[in-house]
Amino acid sequence: MKRTGRSRTRRTAADQGTFLVVTGYSGAGKSHAIRALEDVGYFCVDNLPLALLTTFADLTQQSQQGASRRAAVVIDVREGASLTQFPGVYRRLQRQLGSRVRLLFLEAPDAALLRRFSETRRPHPLAGARSVAEGLSRERQLLEPIRRLADRVIDTTELNVHELRKRMQEAADGSASTPLVVTFMSFGFRRGVPQDADLVFDVRFLPNPHFVPSLRRWSGRNAKVADYVLRSRPATRFIRLTTDLLRFLIPQYIEEGKTYLTIAFGCTGGRHRSVALAETFARRLGSMRGIEVQVRHRDEKDV
Repeated sequence: MKRTGRSRTRRTAADQGTFLVVTGYSGAGKSHAIRALEDVGYFCVDNLPLALLTTFADLTQQSQQGASRRAAVVIDVREGASLTQFPGVYRRLQRQLGSRVRLLFLEAPDAALLRRFSETRRPHPLAGARSVAEGLSRERQLLEPIRRLADRVIDTTELNVHELRKRMQEAADGSASTPLVVTFMSFGFRRGVPQDADLVFDVRFLPNPHFVPSLRRWSGRNAKVADYVLRSRPATRFIRLTTDLLRFLIPQYIEEGKTYLTIAFGCTGGRHRSVALAETFARRLGSMRGIEVQVRHRDEKDV
């Protein structure tokens, strides 16, 4: 069962045809950047041969499916000697796509890039038998004409992975992130705590309809069962306090860049109390900005 709240991500006809070219210095974060674009629905290719750039752009723009028309490619010094042809190829691409194409350039000072290469122990693509510093110096010379063409230059020196993700998504779409998918799950402790649960609430302290013969056969989605569970003073207070807690936590997870959040409510069997609580919180929080709400009842049909 799925319910959708309001999404922060805006989609326009122009956005659907966006074509991004991502480039920049080795170690500046291009791999993280392209993964961030994938997360917002871009079809991405890392290290696309320059000779295929205009052909690939043409194919993606002709697609009838909006999602596949949003494409991004990474082109950098791994291209080799033909990289000198990039300015001319990119200008042809601009004539081909107009304002739909954008060039994003990721950079950082040598000190930051040298530290990253030291931490990862990866070789610089231009270093060969030379030092990383010499490879970076050569790379700056090769990429300077491309940097001058960039629509946006992003300095990643002080950005962590989550901040870079947010910056890339803003540059691509004008939005801070994709909606956070929040799943409200019910479960029974007798089958164990769900492994994918981020937050777990034990609601076995609430009145148990299992011991009421007229209610036992129904699940927590039944109005009479839900009323029996929720009308008690402990239930009322728990809902109020937990709603306040989640209204505080969820925006923090959105800001941090989290994509999925599973909030699990557990009772003994997973049929009555936990189901009623999961349904209740989905209704109460489903209209929060920036989230997409889903409800899952793991053990509701267990006998």
